[in-house]
Amino acid sequence: MIRNLSIRVRLALAMGFLGVLLVIGGFIGVIGVAISNDDVKTLYSERLASSEALGQANVALSRTRLWLYRIALDPDSPDVAQESATARELLAASKKAWDTYRGLRLSGPEEARRAADANTKFNALVEHGLEPMFTAIAARDPANIPNVWRHIPPSLFIDASDSMDALGRIQMSASRVTFDAAQGRFHWFVGFAIAGIAVALGAAAFTWWSLQNAIGVPLARALGHFSAIAEGDLTTRIDVESSDEMGQLMSGLQTMQSKLLQTIRIVREGSRSIETSAHEITAGNLDLSQRTEEQAASLEETAASMEQLTSTVRQNADNAKQANQVVHNAAMLTEEGNQATQEVVGTMRGLSDASGKIAEITSVIEGIAFQTNILSLNAAVEAARAGEQGRGFAVVAGEVRSLAQRSATASREIKELINDSLRRVETGARQVDRATDRMSEILASVQRVQVLMGEIAAASDEQSKGIEQVNQAVTQMDQVTQQNAALVQQASSSALSLKAQAEQLAATVSVFRIGSAQGDA
Repeated sequence: MIRNLSIRVRLALAMGFLGVLLVIGGFIGVIGVAISNDDVKTLYSERLASSEALGQANVALSRTRLWLYRIALDPDSPDVAQESATARELLAASKKAWDTYRGLRLSGPEEARRAADANTKFNALVEHGLEPMFTAIAARDPANIPNVWRHIPPSLFIDASDSMDALGRIQMSASRVTFDAAQGRFHWFVGFAIAGIAVALGAAAFTWWSLQNAIGVPLARALGHFSAIAEGDLTTRIDVESSDEMGQLMSGLQTMQSKLLQTIRIVREGSRSIETSAHEITAGNLDLSQRTEEQAASLEETAASMEQLTSTVRQNADNAKQANQVVHNAAMLTEEGNQATQEVVGTMRGLSDASGKIAEITSVIEGIAFQTNILSLNAAVEAARAGEQGRGFAVVAGEVRSLAQRSATASREIKELINDSLRRVETGARQVDRATDRMSEILASVQRVQVLMGEIAAASDEQSKGIEQVNQAVTQMDQVTQQNAALVQQASSSALSLKAQAEQLAATVSVFRIGSAQGDA
């Protein structure tokens, strides 16, 4: 049952038992010290004080007797008054000491009886022996002083002194009783202390034995198992013999050994798998490295081709921009030509209108010439009628007729010329109209060509940008591929390092002994 108790409970019980023993021992020790203190206090404050007061009273009384005896021997001495005063002071001191004794606690009825008897004898000595002597001294009668001294019975002094001595002996006897009782209690406490020490030593020995079996032995076994595990021996059997903390420690150690054994098996299998995988990774990385290098070379060629294509597309874009600018300039020139043609058309129309007006004016002139010719004919007829008087007028009429005919002829010629010019102007106007229509069509075509060239230029620009982006992407792919190649080489090196570490791990784990049936697991 004790093995099933936890070490904490065992320690608590042991410490509690020792604590109870300590409390009991301390309590008894305190009681003993208190009793001893009471005995010492009684001896000091009662017995010693009573003995001291009795001694002082008896000594002062004896000295008073001596001073009075000196006065009785030499009553004529000049120092009688001083000696009497000294004796009076000693008597007062004796009374004071006696009163002090009477004020202290007595040891019992016997001491009380003897104290009362001593008080009677002390008062009798003072009243019948000492006071008459002081009275005689105060009377200044030297002859009477010796007589008074001789009449004092010596028994008064003897009885008072003997009674005080008897009280002193009673005090000594009471002190002896108190001392003997204190000694008895001391021996009893010493015996109890020895017994308590023996019990405490037995309890400590039992506690040490219990803790040794509960902690020391299992801890030594646990240290042995730890040493075996530290040396790589996992084949030792770990037994759990209790359910206390050390049993839990052994159980945990057993679980640790089992888990460590399982971990070692897993690590061995894992190291072998890692070694195989590292070998495969190394081979794969070598193949991947070759492919990556080939891909990097292809990407470099692609990047070079893309650079050329980018340059060509950039040149096409520049040419398209220049062509677009040329078409734009042509459109502007066509627009200007169309405007000039429109102006020519307007001018031709103005010429046609002016020719029509000239034709109208020529018709008017021709009418005027025809009327003038008729008038000249009429004038010639009238001149012929007039005869000789009208001959000069006939000549004038003939000239006018001639002028009218020439004017009519000139007017017809001008009309014909104007009509011919008008026909030509109309023909030119029609041609200009057709040219204007063609210029409009050309302008529209040029504008469409300009739009198309703008779109071509924009598309070429976008294509150039796209190809540049593709070129950048290819360049980045080339860089990434080169980085991948470097990473593949690093991975290959890491795989080789991993393989070496796996071999080292396998060699490290091989130091653990996990049993013949499990050694290859």
